[in-house]
Amino acid sequence: MIYKFVFGIAIAFLLAAFHFPALSPHLLSTLSNIYPDSFPGLALLLLRVSIGGLFILHGYPKITHLRQWAESLKMPIFMCFLSAASMLGGGIFLIIGFLTLLGTLPILCSMIFAIYLHIAGHKPFVAQDPYLIPPDQYQGANGQGEPPSWEKAFMYCVMLIAIAVLGPGAYSLDALIFGR
Repeated sequence: MIYKFVFGIAIAFLLAAFHFPALSPHLLSTLSNIYPDSFPGLALLLLRVSIGGLFILHGYPKITHLRQWAESLKMPIFMCFLSAASMLGGGIFLIIGFLTLLGTLPILCSMIFAIYLHIAGHKPFVAQDPYLIPPDQYQGANGQGEPPSWEKAFMYCVMLIAIAVLGPGAYSLDALIFGR
């Protein structure tokens, strides 16, 4: 239920932005006085490198234990290979900022599929915090852990869409090569 509320607020902000177009330039000009010109490039660099590093950390164990991962998901090995390779390769491309859009799209597809698997498995959007769960009710793979939800895959989708839409930023190979 809370995700419907959050989604409603996000829609309200989007509608407000379209109904008050004069607000956007004023807000942006105010912010430009606060932030230096390099701020957007640095923020995109931080976002790209962080997300790229996380996907390398997620992709490497999956590709090195491909059969085990495919069996746990009950998916064909080839599909799991494509997903793991997209995480690993896309993570590298995101870190260096090379062919950024092509690096984000395959990972985004994997994350959308992960959301689908969670929803099909009736997992909640946001799981109850582990400290609120009685110790005997949830045990993760290595003991106490975080209950499954699709919140993390959703947030990765949001961040990947932001990178795809905003581009790699000034501090990237794409900017160096293509002059963006």
